[in-house]
Amino acid sequence: MSSLKIFDIAGSGMNAQSLRLNLVASNISNANSVSSSIEDTYKSRQPVFAAELKNIMDKDAAASPVKVLGVVESQLAPVMEYAPGHPMADEQGYIYKPNVNTVEEMANMMSASRSYQNNVEVLNTAKQMMIQTLRMGQ
Repeated sequence: MSSLKIFDIAGSGMNAQSLRLNLVASNISNANSVSSSIEDTYKSRQPVFAAELKNIMDKDAAASPVKVLGVVESQLAPVMEYAPGHPMADEQGYIYKPNVNTVEEMANMMSASRSYQNNVEVLNTAKQMMIQTLRMGQ
């Protein structure tokens, strides 16, 4: 494996975790939004990642970058709350809240943040090793 490939792998991991953090922020910021219909209610979003295996027969196939396949919306139903006096209530007196679980989102945020930090540490360690290798030739 090329020693420079580690930067690509760690960088792709950082990009993936950055997307994950942005989605967590979006989910948490919309957790308390209210809607008057099921269709207009915010839905929790989650990223979908995959390891990018370019060539399965390659020797370094185990070390592959992370690819973002997309973002999926939760299929869970929104929370219906009976609030006939609310200005956003529908004809039956219900308001609809997103299906965002803030505790789960906080756990996702901590996990994504730590994964991002780990990738930064990998980059720093690889950089230091390369610097030390170059100094050996002096």
